[in-house]
Amino acid sequence: MDVLVVVDNFIAGTMLPCRRLLDSIEPGTGAVWAKVPDSGKLEVDAAVVAAKRAFAKWSKLTGHERATCLLKAADLLESRLEDFAEAESRDQGKPVHLARTYDVPRAIFNLRHAAHALPHLLTTSTVQAEAGVVSYVLREPAGVVGIICPWTVPLCGFVNRLAPAIMCGNTVVAKPSLLTSVTAFMFCKILQDAGFPAGVVNVVFGSGPSAGELLASHPDLPLLTFGGTTIMSKRIVQTAAPLLKKVSVKAGGNNAAVVFSDCDLERCVATLRRNSFINQGETRLCTSRIFVEESLHDEFLSTFVDAVRELRVGPPSDEGFFMGAIVSKTQLEKIREYINSALEERGTVLCGEGIDVCYVPDANKNGFFMRPTVISGLQADSRCLKEEIAGPVVCVVPFSTEAEAVSLVNKTCLSQGASIWTSNLVVAHRLAHRLKVRKVWTNCWSSSELDAPSEMETDSGKAALAARDDLEFFTLPKTVTTMVLHEEEGEELDFY
Repeated sequence: MDVLVVVDNFIAGTMLPCRRLLDSIEPGTGAVWAKVPDSGKLEVDAAVVAAKRAFAKWSKLTGHERATCLLKAADLLESRLEDFAEAESRDQGKPVHLARTYDVPRAIFNLRHAAHALPHLLTTSTVQAEAGVVSYVLREPAGVVGIICPWTVPLCGFVNRLAPAIMCGNTVVAKPSLLTSVTAFMFCKILQDAGFPAGVVNVVFGSGPSAGELLASHPDLPLLTFGGTTIMSKRIVQTAAPLLKKVSVKAGGNNAAVVFSDCDLERCVATLRRNSFINQGETRLCTSRIFVEESLHDEFLSTFVDAVRELRVGPPSDEGFFMGAIVSKTQLEKIREYINSALEERGTVLCGEGIDVCYVPDANKNGFFMRPTVISGLQADSRCLKEEIAGPVVCVVPFSTEAEAVSLVNKTCLSQGASIWTSNLVVAHRLAHRLKVRKVWTNCWSSSELDAPSEMETDSGKAALAARDDLEFFTLPKTVTTMVLHEEEGEELDFY
């Protein structure tokens, strides 16, 4: 029998047990596999105090000194990759091979990227010859940053916000999702071993309504970054607004693909199948709406459904499955509710939920599994087309003109990205300019590039993810201007 994982809070460099514990359920089995602190005001306040104390010294270190700690953490995480991959899979429900090849390596890359990229951006300068002055801009750390993490990509999402925050000289109080706390807890040991000073990173575990709300409303956290649903993002912003906090929110998406009749159908179907259902369709960049030109619609739909039916769903620990388990019973029920809503709106389920049986071993019979589902026949105002499902559900809808395709994609403000499938690059670029998204892929789909700006300012939230954007968010600018002109002679100083 597996040993129950007991998670501790990480405050001032020390693992601190909590008397109040909450159950964490393993999605693949439906059984309790971890106990997580139910942190409240006492724990959150202690973490903030520790972060404020550590800020005085950490913010004064050079970029090189801070980078040394991040690079050491990256090396340690890399040395423990398999342990983290297995824990991430059990905690979130994703296949272990996905955690091994994407989630943990991406977290390692995030640490190294922040360590190498940000030090070179912390100071800029300009010479104003006509005014006889030289100016330079310092990017100074803002203080204590609150980080509230999503459950979609737990470790990667945590490190993605943590690394630039501390690299810029801030200290942090973080709260992982209650559903997926274990790898963040394991990462606290990495921070200890990497030699991070006590209090630079503090992690409190617990529920959103308790610990999360306390972070959002805490007066000593000038910055807050949040990942989660659109509804919760709005609530976080409303809570933080009276305190004039600088807030970054990264919510779930309802992303689209536009498929024209002249596309490479084989490549298109293969890619859309993967990016629609990877990680059980639970990442913010997964495609959930596919709009297909009428002349290709029937052929695409038949080919796509056949391809989706070939995807294997099963225990996350098994290397042979493309999809694992949905993150929680509540999330599974929410997805099913959307499918029932689609049926009420006269949509047709072509494969997946209610159509194809999901076979799992007896040890996983209480897990939260669902077959990848494709729905057709929905109107543009359908809930499934307008709202975020965050699950393995894709809706396919025909369009007749470019203008109609643009209208369908822009119907919801939840799109973070869109892919365009056509051999006509003139059409592709024309659409890219008209779609209200911040990421557009043409004949491909991929994950975020850390140096590509992708600031979102829609109902999916407002979050800057590129290195320069991280610098803008996690630091405060200070301009220093110096006279370099001889006042008596009226000549510029030779300062070269």
